[in-house]
Amino acid sequence: MGLAWTAMGGSTLYIESILKMPFVPSSSKPGSLDMTGHLGKVMKESGHIAYTFAKAFLMEVDPDNKLLQKASLHVHVPEGATPKDGPSAGCTIVTSLLSLALNKPIRQNLAMTGEVSLTGKVLPVGGIKEKIIAARRVGVDCIVLPAENKKDYSDLPTFITEGLEVHFVEHYKEIFSIVFPAVSE
Repeated sequence: MGLAWTAMGGSTLYIESILKMPFVPSSSKPGSLDMTGHLGKVMKESGHIAYTFAKAFLMEVDPDNKLLQKASLHVHVPEGATPKDGPSAGCTIVTSLLSLALNKPIRQNLAMTGEVSLTGKVLPVGGIKEKIIAARRVGVDCIVLPAENKKDYSDLPTFITEGLEVHFVEHYKEIFSIVFPAVSE
C-alpha cells in the first residue's frame, strides 16, 4: 500500500498489477506497461521509472525470471475519481510489480512512500505527517519511509508514532528485504 498527500490530507493508495495476457517466456516481443487511475504526468513518469528499475532489480534477485522483461502488464491505482500526481508512489509501484513477477504477496500491515530513482535510490517526499495519519487510520503498523525523511518523522507527536514499526531506507533493496522477507533470505 502506498501513502499519498492530497489537499484533504493523507491518503492510502492501493496499487494493483496484473498480466494483460498470458505470459509466454519464449516470446521475442518486449514487455509493455499500461498505467491507469486518473494519474498525473509526474506519477506516470514515476511509474515508468519504477517499471525500469523493477526489471533491473528482478534480474539481480531472480535472473531466470523474465516476466517483467517480456510480459504485457497493467498497473492500476483505483479510485479514479481522485486525481493522483507526484513521485512518492515509486517504491510502491516497484513492490507491486515485483510481487506479480515473483508471485509472492507482500506483508499486509505495511505501507510505504518514497520516490525511486533509476538506480534504486529512495528519495525524500513531502507530507509525512499526513501520510502517517492515513496509514494509522487504516490499521497499518509497519511503515517504510525514505531515510532523508527521518527528521520529518521525528518531529511528529508521540501519540501519532506510538506502536509503529518504521523503517528508514536509502535504497530499494532495503525495502525488498522488509516486504519479501522469505525471498530475500
